[in-house]
Amino acid sequence: MTDGRSWQGNWKARLYERVRERGYDSLTAFAEARPTASLVALAEELGPDDVAGVQVFSGLVAEAERNHQVTRLVRGQFVRELHASLPTGWPSVRDDTNRFDVAQALARWSSYTPETHEARVKQARDALRTNPPPPGWRPMGPDDELLLILLPDDAA
Repeated sequence: MTDGRSWQGNWKARLYERVRERGYDSLTAFAEARPTASLVALAEELGPDDVAGVQVFSGLVAEAERNHQVTRLVRGQFVRELHASLPTGWPSVRDDTNRFDVAQALARWSSYTPETHEARVKQARDALRTNPPPPGWRPMGPDDELLLILLPDDAA
């Protein structure tokens, strides 16, 4: 826990300084090199005492908006949440525990979805519930074939 130190000083400058120290020219490149790591894990790698997961996500959203890649970011966040909640992949059995784990992954994903993509994520969630992916499905990044079908890049 960062006990508030993550918000002291110029946290954005600190965040990008840490990213550059690790050899990346963007927060997106840093995060995409760790596609299944949680936001908390990314933050801890950048600064266990003074970087928070929400700061990492804020930076990722800003970069995605600048680069017109918000849909890709949203798919990537799904991967992170799925790996946290369903580490062995999509369940083959629909029992109460598995339903809860799926619901948790989808809810957390929704909570990290920018407003511009909420309706699309709701459609994707509904599609996953109605037609579940194959048992064991574990996308390893935002370019997973099924994720690209559920949330295709914007036609711009």
